Amino acid sequence: MKCISCGGEMKEKLVEHKELGISLGKFPAMSCSKCGEKYYDSSAVDRIQAASKKAGLFGIAGRVKAAKIGNSIAIRVPKEIAEAVHLKPGSEVLMHSENRKIIAEVV
Repeated sequence: MKCISCGGEMKEKLVEHKELGISLGKFPAMSCSKCGEKYYDSSAVDRIQAASKKAGLFGIAGRVKAAKIGNSIAIRVPKEIAEAVHLKPGSEVLMHSENRKIIAEVV
């Protein structure tokens, strides 16, 4: 089987699945040896969704608007995401950019 993203060779293997940086476990998937793209069958997707719901992560990602505060840009963190990463008012957060993404880690 060929990867639809890059044409590389697909191989079945157990791969770790993460949501919001939290591991939900390893699940069977077809994985591309060239680009790393992963494809899960419906049974694996059902198990991933069940693990996501059990961890309280299912459906909490979403869009927010950036606001200007003084010379800075502020981004509101929804309550569900704050709880998932143990972010509280006054917490220290390490931020950096990576490939046009903002990475924020509670320290």
